[in-house]
Amino acid sequence: MYGNDTTTYDAIIVGGSYAGIAAALQLARARRRVLVIDEGVRRNRFASHSHGFLGQDGRPPGDIAAEARDQLMRYPTVTWKTGRAENAARTAEGVRITDSDGIAHRGRRLLLAIGVVDELPAIPGLKERWGRSVFHCPYCHGYELEQGRIGVVAVSGQSMHHALMLPDWGPTTLLLNGAFVPDADQSAHLARRGVAVETSLITGIGGDPAEVVLDDGRILPFAGLFVLPRSRIASPLAEQLGCATEDGPLGTHIRVDAMQETSVPGVFACGDAARAAGSVALAVGAGTIAGTALHRSLLFCEDEALFARP
Repeated sequence: MYGNDTTTYDAIIVGGSYAGIAAALQLARARRRVLVIDEGVRRNRFASHSHGFLGQDGRPPGDIAAEARDQLMRYPTVTWKTGRAENAARTAEGVRITDSDGIAHRGRRLLLAIGVVDELPAIPGLKERWGRSVFHCPYCHGYELEQGRIGVVAVSGQSMHHALMLPDWGPTTLLLNGAFVPDADQSAHLARRGVAVETSLITGIGGDPAEVVLDDGRILPFAGLFVLPRSRIASPLAEQLGCATEDGPLGTHIRVDAMQETSVPGVFACGDAARAAGSVALAVGAGTIAGTALHRSLLFCEDEALFARP
């Protein structure tokens, strides 16, 4: 299918997960015309329950997202398009987004809630347990381990952060797996926190919830494992538009100001693609800020041509 959507939306939102829906809700309540384009791939789709989000603690994350979408779609100015946004281009009036059906959509403003893709260590059995017994956020999943034995699979020196945090949730072992060697100060800090250090290499992860198989034949059982995956922005749209990015120790994210606006005027970003850390609560908060800021930009921007400057 090819053609053009004849509507000019006040805002096009790419990404209909927690951040995108939160932003869309603010705009819908301001009676603005909003198009949400979403391909239905939530970052936390592997987790059975979501934690730490006020009023929703313990609910399946898919249920939270589905109810949020149902509530959003009660507003008559919102249009939802299931599909992938493939291309973004700036125009004199704002932006043009072409989707995977070849249809071009026009908007005065754009909000990128495009999320990230986690790149996990290539350890047999780890990917299959991601979101079930292998996690990245202690605040989201640590409590449910019931103070059982916790393993930290090191990916770099950044894994010290996990190793030093997690003893608050259970006895912790740092599995170096050849990723780095703690120096004297780091070793002393680990000892003060009661963290055991395992130097043998990991050959695989099995069992339920998680048994780490080491290259010397030992098998270490854990209630759960934590790892810091690298992440990459899940869509090229920000790059196509020339949005500035920032490189962090675990990946790249879109640079935004306090109001979630990118370096490109009229283009906003929120959610995991626009910050170095993520959770449902943080995504909803950032989406709310982005939606209200985008609305104010529609109200108070005196020069619409500003958006079209190269």
